[in-house]
Amino acid sequence: MNKDEFKKIEEYMLVCMKDCANDKDHIYRVLYLALDIAKYEEDVNIDVLIAACLLHDIGRQEQFDDSRIRHEVAGSKKAYTFLLHNNWTEESARHVSDCILSHSYRGGSSPDSIEAKILYDSDKLDVTGTLGIARTLLYLGIASEPLYSLGGDGNVLDGSKGTQPSFLHEYKYKLEKIYDEFHTTRATEIGNERKASAVSFYNSLLNEARSCYTYGMDEFFKMVK
Repeated sequence: MNKDEFKKIEEYMLVCMKDCANDKDHIYRVLYLALDIAKYEEDVNIDVLIAACLLHDIGRQEQFDDSRIRHEVAGSKKAYTFLLHNNWTEESARHVSDCILSHSYRGGSSPDSIEAKILYDSDKLDVTGTLGIARTLLYLGIASEPLYSLGGDGNVLDGSKGTQPSFLHEYKYKLEKIYDEFHTTRATEIGNERKASAVSFYNSLLNEARSCYTYGMDEFFKMVK
């Protein structure tokens, strides 16, 4: 892929995401992680991979406008149409579209091609480690979701049970499980390098919140009779 072609795809991505709350820097991190992973795999179509990385979240605005729309579905259609209009072959445009369609953790499609697997892994790596914790807190803050939820006894829940939205729940149901779901060896290596910082943050947050409530409730009930 030459610079002009890259620039054209990049500019389209930026237009699609100009009013989107999703972090545009995420797109570049995914791209750079994908290029790292690609060095360890064989027969990777780099043009398809780069285009898929740049365009994988261009359907976000549609999902924000209507929660019934899956961003990977909207994005795959937009990418396919855009690439066809910019002289990509039907086969290559479809390949990029399929990569985008299967990149979502919550989507119903599984990545089949090596390019799709690399995109999936790169996207998921961006929710690992300290960076993943920070991104999750940012998005949950935008959605006004709490750090933790309380049980019937007033104590802080660890997020492993129930469906009440919170950071601790998101960690137990998504972030904690990501490390076992990579398709490539290189992504697994990077994920394992980052894992300890995420585990440490979760444990520290849970312990600090619980100790605050345990001590506070004891003192409160001594005072209020």
